[in-house]
Amino acid sequence: MVRLTMDLIAKNAGHKNRSEEDFGQYVQKLTHLNLSDKNIDSIGDLSFCKNLRVLYLYDNQINQIQNLDFASNITHLYLQNNRISSIENLSPLKKLEKLYLGGNYITVVEGLDKVGELRELHIESQHLPPGEKLLFDPVSLNSLAKSLSVLNISNNNIDELEELAVLENLSYLKAVDNRLKHMKDLEGVLKKWTKLRRIDLTGNPICQKPKYKDRIIVQSLTLESLDGKEIQEMERHFLMNWKASRAARKKSNERKTDEQAANVEFSVFEAPYFTIPLRPSPSVKEKKEKLDFLDLAHKQKGERKPLPRIRERRSQMKTQVEEESEATT
Repeated sequence: MVRLTMDLIAKNAGHKNRSEEDFGQYVQKLTHLNLSDKNIDSIGDLSFCKNLRVLYLYDNQINQIQNLDFASNITHLYLQNNRISSIENLSPLKKLEKLYLGGNYITVVEGLDKVGELRELHIESQHLPPGEKLLFDPVSLNSLAKSLSVLNISNNNIDELEELAVLENLSYLKAVDNRLKHMKDLEGVLKKWTKLRRIDLTGNPICQKPKYKDRIIVQSLTLESLDGKEIQEMERHFLMNWKASRAARKKSNERKTDEQAANVEFSVFEAPYFTIPLRPSPSVKEKKEKLDFLDLAHKQKGERKPLPRIRERRSQMKTQVEEESEATT
């Protein structure tokens, strides 16, 4: 195995036959150092590289982040595809902006509470124990809340994003090939990411949800790219109008439902009733007057005299009957 030392730097830089003074001046001026894929398993003393800005150590066998006290000027640190299991010893890197740790053995994102200017964190594809997911330390997340703008957490068995909502300046989230499946949880987080421009959730179960794309576009008004595809403003306007129309219909239906419910309640508990007015019972005086009227009518009927023609006919019939009676006798 190989240890990262000044000798390795000298050998890699081609300063093997130069004087120590020349080499000392060289490393002091060094700003970029690429020692990727050198089978390095540990980081030694690099204290002479005080002006180092970018350090490439990916594709090695490094198992611990250490001996970076000198690196107060480093802005980019590439440590992906090593054997690192813990994020540690980064507090001296006050100017660190981009940290690449993908393809390691990290189980918890921690140790970043002293790295105040970190803008990008790439921690995708960790070699996690079976059935486990990548976890996040709340202290580190809160420390990164105002600075972190790019986060890559792909392929880490992550099933929810709620704890990442504190990252208020996040502009790009890459979370492909995870286990995200709850649309409401995602919509809740999108409300808080008011500066989000790009999000990639390809390969998650949530992508199979009905109207997955439409709901995200409507929820995040700042989003410009979803799953690698640009969002057209015309598409967003159409979906926004559709959402407003749907909300209006829903509100109208709810109002009608409330009115119907109120009517049902009124008919059951406060149903109005109607009375048929009854004719009042006649008084004694009214009864007497009615009887007197009937008696008078009957009396008048009995006293009424027949007309002259009828009287003459009756007289003739009476005479005829009497004559027939005498003839018989």
